[in-house]
Amino acid sequence: MIYFHIPFCKQACHYCDFHFSTSLQYKKEVLAAMKKEIALRAAYLEDKQVSSIYFGGGTPSILEADEIMELIDQVSQYFEIDNQAEITLEANPDDLDKNKVHALRQTAVNRFSIGIQSFYEEDLRWMNRAHNAEEALSSIKRVQDAGFENITCDLIYGFPLLTDQKWKNNMQQLIDLQVPHISSYSMTVERKTALDHMINKGKTPPLNEEQSAEQMLLLIGTLTNECYEQYEISNFAKPGKYAIHNSNYWKGKPYLGIGPSAHSFNKISRSWNLANNALYLKSLAVNNLPLETEILSKKDRFNEYIMTSLRTKWGVDPAYVKNNFGTEYLNDLMGQVKDFQQAGHILVSPEKIITLSPTGKLLADQIASELFIVD
Repeated sequence: MIYFHIPFCKQACHYCDFHFSTSLQYKKEVLAAMKKEIALRAAYLEDKQVSSIYFGGGTPSILEADEIMELIDQVSQYFEIDNQAEITLEANPDDLDKNKVHALRQTAVNRFSIGIQSFYEEDLRWMNRAHNAEEALSSIKRVQDAGFENITCDLIYGFPLLTDQKWKNNMQQLIDLQVPHISSYSMTVERKTALDHMINKGKTPPLNEEQSAEQMLLLIGTLTNECYEQYEISNFAKPGKYAIHNSNYWKGKPYLGIGPSAHSFNKISRSWNLANNALYLKSLAVNNLPLETEILSKKDRFNEYIMTSLRTKWGVDPAYVKNNFGTEYLNDLMGQVKDFQQAGHILVSPEKIITLSPTGKLLADQIASELFIVD
């Protein structure tokens, strides 16, 4: 798996704390440095077969089609890209005009992740999104009309302006458009974001955990009734439409992250690039890798497995824990699981697979942290 972090956006959404710049002044230089980083880090992944490439950010759709293909071509110089590889481009609706969609049709991109967030104008203004409600709708239709079938759309819930009726209408819009994959996230307040500042200054109400929980349950019920499968807490797909890239991430497969702030994982170590475009460029100009690395201990690897697996329909497998971490880790895990099972937050299948119940999904982070091995 290859992940590209494209560190550019037209403007800053009020809730976002991802690394990006609203200046495109050094776009060409950053893209050249990313190509160099691929060459320098190709050995990080032992398996040279690539089943997925994901362009995230930032706003990858800010790139021109030929710039995207140059990065894909650079990957192909050092890795073998599967013929059926999933190649996803995160996109903002305002970027997907007729000319851009036509140009992207000529590239290897075969999947879109479109950041809709809401179909309501007042919601989009409150979030400071770059697109409007009309573009939210037309972008999906335009991509579909161009022949792209593998599409996912993002929606956000749990913020003050979103009534339950508006939330139902947002979901229904994607259902009516027959979007095969929906990713949906609860609004969170990250430190030092505009939203954090607005709440602290009393300019907008604080988020309501009860509203978020209720709207998450509405999400699960609505999409399940429409034959979407919740295969990960925030991700719902029609049969056969799971995201290959994200699924492999949750299953603990190795991946290489390219670009400022991008993370990488190869089961032995985790590394992350500097979240600074200028320092990223300065390092790669002299062939230095702009990253920090952490060698993962047995405890780290166990906790990583719990954190990612528990969020999915595949769950935590006690046999895997025993074979990879030993009986002591397994006994500790099952002792903790028992309490959550009795409380109705964890389910254990006849095959002993551990998954979250609907109420458990509301407490996923808390439950995972309780299952971690700590010093």
